[in-house]
Amino acid sequence: MPDLYAYTDGACSGNPGPGGWGVLLRAMNGDEIAKERELSGGAAETTNNQMELMAAIMALETLERASTLTVVTDSSYVKDGITKWIHGWKRNGWKKKGGLKNVELWQRLDAAQARHTVTWEWVKGHAGHPENERADELARAGMAPFKG
Repeated sequence: MPDLYAYTDGACSGNPGPGGWGVLLRAMNGDEIAKERELSGGAAETTNNQMELMAAIMALETLERASTLTVVTDSSYVKDGITKWIHGWKRNGWKKKGGLKNVELWQRLDAAQARHTVTWEWVKGHAGHPENERADELARAGMAPFKG
């Protein structure tokens, strides 16, 4: 069975402003790329964090079958949110002191993740990581139709 990876990234021009998300889905068979798929989209008025969340959501929602995969993100917000903070938010009825931003997106990510066995990995953004750079290009392409 191939190893499955989803490289995700979000981009925003202004924060808030027009934004985009990008995903590089890659199935690996050893060192060989067995299959690859690219996804992107965007919104006219959004934030960088919302686009980072949308990239992860779309990566997981796009998979038709329950899968075991690694989601690679350059967003500490997404990685820490889904692996650490979300447990407390759920316990507290999706609330946190000072208010929980993007609650609908966190709930959607939580539901999307529940179908799969997911390992979350963080990489430094804009540091020459080829798959992260490609996800960034896809996010910028997703944003392009919304830029004035």
